[in-house]
Order: sequence, then C-alpha cells, then structure tokens
Amino acid sequence: MTSTSSVRRVALLAAALAALAVSCGTTPEPDRAAAGPGTAATAPATTGAPDATATDPTTAPTEPDAAPTPTGAPETPPVEKVRDAFATLQATLNESCTTDCSYFLNRVHRELQELDTAMKADPKGPGHFPEPIQKIAELNKTLAGDTSVENLKKHEKQLVGTRDFINTWMQGHPDDYR
Repeated sequence: MTSTSSVRRVALLAAALAALAVSCGTTPEPDRAAAGPGTAATAPATTGAPDATATDPTTAPTEPDAAPTPTGAPETPPVEKVRDAFATLQATLNESCTTDCSYFLNRVHRELQELDTAMKADPKGPGHFPEPIQKIAELNKTLAGDTSVENLKKHEKQLVGTRDFINTWMQGHPDDYR
C-alpha cells in the first residue's frame, strides 16, 4: 500500500507541474508581438480578463498593460542594433562577386541600409555617425532607388567602397560596436 500512495503522490505532482507549465505557456510573447501593438493590449484583456478576474483580479490586469511595452521595446536598444548591424556588414568583408554576385550585391546593400537605420535610431543621435550616414546617403542618391542587380553591379565599386569606408570608420569608434 505504501508504494501505491507514493506513486499517486508522484503522479499528482507531475500532473500539477504539467498543468502549471501549460498555463504559463498559453500566450507566448512572440504571438502578442506578431498581432501588433493595438491587438496585443486588447486581445489578452478581453479573453484573459474574465478568467483572471475569477482567479486573481490583481495580477491579470497588470499583465496586458505590460505586454505593449515589450512589443515596443525591440526598437529601444539601438546601441545593440548598431553593433549587430555592423557585425552583419562585417560578415560581407570576405565575400565578393566571384561566386554569387547577385546575392553579394543585394546583401551588402541590405546590410548598409540596416546599419543606416540603426545609426539614425541610436540614442546618441544621427550626429554621432555623420560620415557613415553621409556615405550611405551618397550611395542611395547614386542608386536613385534602383536596387536591381544590374544597377548594383553598375555601382559595385561605390557599394563596396561605402562598406569598406564604414568598416574603417567603425574600427576607429570601437565603443559603438562592442
């Protein structure tokens, strides 16, 4: 009889832990973020509020209010974004047009645009990165919105030169990417 009660205790404990794990994972944060800022705040409030009121009225209302903050938060740490954008740009340094020119040119262009966006959103302000932002603006003016492979190939020297200039500039400003 002792072994039966031990088995029951273990089974009850396992069931309780499983129920707790399931209840904690029913509304994952990425789903709220994917739904958009407006729906993230309203959807949990309407669907979760009756259940939350019945079980714990003080905990549930604070969670929906806290949800929009993380959905807006990915754009608040731009220092990491500059670091990350620069790291992905650096990853193109050993690449060239020899194997897959289309991929290479599009990737360098995309990485430069992402770095430009990150620098402009940085808390230090766009004035902290004047030369890189200016070089990217010059490239964009030359490309005139035409990011076709043919146009990127035509301006490959300026595209790669902009990448190399920014790499050198950033190496002189290690606090911005470490």
